[in-house]
Amino acid sequence: MLLTMLFRRTKPAAETELVFEAGGRSRPLIVRRMAQARRMRLSVDPRDGGVRLVMPSRASLRAALKWVESKRGWIEAALDALPDARPIADGMTIEVAGEPLRIELNDQGRIVRRVDGRLIVPQPADLLAARVTRWLRKQALERLEAETMRFAALAGVTIGRVTVGDPRARWGSCSANGDIRYSWRLILAPPEVLEATVAHEVAHRLHMDHSREFHIAVERLLGRDPLPERNWLREHGRHLYWLGRES
Repeated sequence: MLLTMLFRRTKPAAETELVFEAGGRSRPLIVRRMAQARRMRLSVDPRDGGVRLVMPSRASLRAALKWVESKRGWIEAALDALPDARPIADGMTIEVAGEPLRIELNDQGRIVRRVDGRLIVPQPADLLAARVTRWLRKQALERLEAETMRFAALAGVTIGRVTVGDPRARWGSCSANGDIRYSWRLILAPPEVLEATVAHEVAHRLHMDHSREFHIAVERLLGRDPLPERNWLREHGRHLYWLGRES
């Protein structure tokens, strides 16, 4: 979600007194001045609902805030349209690689384990969210590494390091040296979506662009048109960001 305004240089982000409220959320406007910015960019982050303004270093803050205030309706509508937060809690069910798992706190054992459609998490309750998230990241890395190596073998390419993180915008990225980084939240998506994302990143080892040849390589590796998976991420991907968030 992004609006821009033409304007006539980088400083730390600063919170302002402008606050926006909608959908049970309250978010202050965060302003960042950037030397390379040529215009103002106003956005509502789909991952955390953050309201952010990037502006040129020499632009007038007063004029910028006035412009942002004029967009209050758009901002609050965007906040209201965000998915509901899903704090990780005892008894909730989450989808992991297409399999529903019911989270259960348990007094026995020391490790998180999957048993018959349940994710058994040891006490105490205040460590539940951290332990589940750590387990999900581990599952994601294992699966993404395996899929990456499978597609790399099909493509006849080498891969550097495979890692996972929690990026704001990209589900995956491939560097020129062959390192590939994914969002761990792909483990929450259907398996075919994760698979298509991996094929996309591995294909960048053949073409470091999004040319016609690149898309042909993706389809050849995947064995099908990845459009349905791209559409799924476009429509449902933002919901994955809200697992583990309070509001």
